[in-house]
Amino acid sequence: MIYHIDYVSEGLHVKGYLGLPPQLSPNRSQEMSEAVDAIPGVTVTGTLACTLNKEPVPEGASGSIESKLPLVLYCRGGIGRIGAVRLKWVEEFAAQGYAVFAPAYRGNEGSEGRDEFGGADTMDVITALEWLSRIPWIDNSRMHLLGFSRGAINAAVAAARSSHVSKMILWSGVSDLAQTYEERIDLRRMMKRVIGGTPSKFPERYLLRSPIHYADRIRCPVLMVHGTRDEQVRVEHSYRMLDKLQELEHQPEAHLYEGLGHHFPPPQHAAAINRMFDWLKRS
Repeated sequence: MIYHIDYVSEGLHVKGYLGLPPQLSPNRSQEMSEAVDAIPGVTVTGTLACTLNKEPVPEGASGSIESKLPLVLYCRGGIGRIGAVRLKWVEEFAAQGYAVFAPAYRGNEGSEGRDEFGGADTMDVITALEWLSRIPWIDNSRMHLLGFSRGAINAAVAAARSSHVSKMILWSGVSDLAQTYEERIDLRRMMKRVIGGTPSKFPERYLLRSPIHYADRIRCPVLMVHGTRDEQVRVEHSYRMLDKLQELEHQPEAHLYEGLGHHFPPPQHAAAINRMFDWLKRS
């Protein structure tokens, strides 16, 4: 089941999606959603049926679903309708036995405010981590971040600033936004409008939206996932982030996929998810 969520972030009402494992019984899912609705500033506003075919565990039966669930907070890419939350990803991650939360970010999908492409909207992730940590059925020791594409900015800032993050995955992630400005001519107009100008005019604004700038403040284990033929966010972004983390005596890991682009074909995508969750489940 996927629940529509409305929560307050810095006085703004922001939308998001909460996915629960499809193996849960309807009664257990209902209990969990009620616990979410009881958190101050958080409201469950609707539901979407899960399309994955997973048989629910009968009431009273022992199953593989734990009483406290690990969490993946999935930071979407893009801006506006481009790169909107992929509900199929929410379902696929939840099917691994995880709770999944995906903020839409302010200014998107009916949320109040304005998406600043990794500016103040990063607080929408940090705020979500705070209220998610207060839900009794979430395992606070296993709260993970996944940042896809531009979402790597939001994830990296949250990992640097929040004490709740256990592990982080940067999938096809930006590491240096000034580099993105140079590489993506098609995005320059949007970036100048949203950020206020070019990297040469406002270097600090681009620096503060660059995950590599936060590398020395990231303490959790980090996994990079990237296709070597990615034309939207070049694999060099992951190489640079890996080098920086290693320089800081971090021990990041990388799953690099030869010949794949920004979005993987279905078979490779499914294999990459399974491999990623194998990494998450390692102690």
